[in-house]
Amino acid sequence: MTNLSAQPWFNEPSLRKVLALLNEDGGEARIVGGAVRNSLMGHAVGDIDIATTLVPAEVMARAEKAAVKAIPTGIDHGTVTLVADGKPFEVTTLRRDLATDGRHAEVAFGADWNEDAQRRDLTMNALYVGADGEVVDLVGGLDDIGAGNIRFIGDADARIAEDYLRVLRFFRFFAWYGSGRPDAAGLKACARARDRLGQLSAERVWAEMKKLLGARDPGRALLWMRQSGVLTAILPETEKWGIDSIAPLVACEEALGWSPDPMLRLSAIVPRDADRLAAMARRLRLSNAETATLDGFAKAPDIADDMKEAALDRLLYREGRDGIVSRLKLALSSARGGTGSADMEKVGRYSRLLKRAEGFERPGFPLSGADLLEAGFAAGPKVGAVLKALESEWVDKNFSIDRAKLIARLEDFREE
Repeated sequence: MTNLSAQPWFNEPSLRKVLALLNEDGGEARIVGGAVRNSLMGHAVGDIDIATTLVPAEVMARAEKAAVKAIPTGIDHGTVTLVADGKPFEVTTLRRDLATDGRHAEVAFGADWNEDAQRRDLTMNALYVGADGEVVDLVGGLDDIGAGNIRFIGDADARIAEDYLRVLRFFRFFAWYGSGRPDAAGLKACARARDRLGQLSAERVWAEMKKLLGARDPGRALLWMRQSGVLTAILPETEKWGIDSIAPLVACEEALGWSPDPMLRLSAIVPRDADRLAAMARRLRLSNAETATLDGFAKAPDIADDMKEAALDRLLYREGRDGIVSRLKLALSSARGGTGSADMEKVGRYSRLLKRAEGFERPGFPLSGADLLEAGFAAGPKVGAVLKALESEWVDKNFSIDRAKLIARLEDFREE
């Protein structure tokens, strides 16, 4: 038997309090899903989800009696969030699906643990842990965790038809936890369902892809998504661009200690076309910050490895830092992927430029419109034009013209 009772997270007083109130008087509750999976695989445990034989009304009644806050976050589907000592726990009644359209399910509550396990998606996500710490495996999830096998429970096509997002979850879990080749039955079922992914909301698609791109090495998952046609279905922008740049980027991240950056990885596999990327951002409903990141990357100019630092500073001032940093990181990773002496020389030069760009602090232009008005210029478009011209001169001189000299230059712009 496998037991998790020695795990620190399992002995947190808040969790023990919730388990105690759910397990008394004939009730039964078990921890399920990610907390169990991650604990068994040596990953950090975050949110803790709990399955129970109690119906939602009884969960809320017991919580009230124990002075534990209860929030009916998804009560129609059996979910109540209990907050003990400030920590939330999602508690869901055992259930079975009565009907589903690939996005939403009609459910019935029950008390059968095996029936509850069979309705879940992947075997490694259907492991339970009771109050005694014993792991309960009803679907072969322990063996799959040991083998790094990402496998649907029962018939893969049936599981996917219940929620087409499971196609993307299959590849996301493969990126994070899989080894070797993907489960053949699961891969074929995902390929067959790729045309149904359009039924999913853009937010759900992007949320899954962002998590996948945040894995330590998403390269193999992306490869199998390409092979199955799934990647083209959700990111057609990548079809002719390819994913070859992911492997050297991941190697560079690991060698230089960069944290996995989903947006940088996305930038690596899409064309540097501002209009296409703007359309993609709208389609996937990316956040304003994510959209700006892609736009900055797309519009950042090409940077030669032999660019002088002063020229880079001018470029950073005029174009902004983030897009240029992304371009430099991808250029550096590409150079590191080469094997020749010329590549190694590029690595050194791009490394210096990247360090310079990451440490760049945009200097403040010493003049303002108020200075021109004080000098006697009339308010209007000319003030902006003069400031722009002087700022351009100041940048061209590597920000070295001081305020006094700039004010003196104003005389050259006065109208006759």
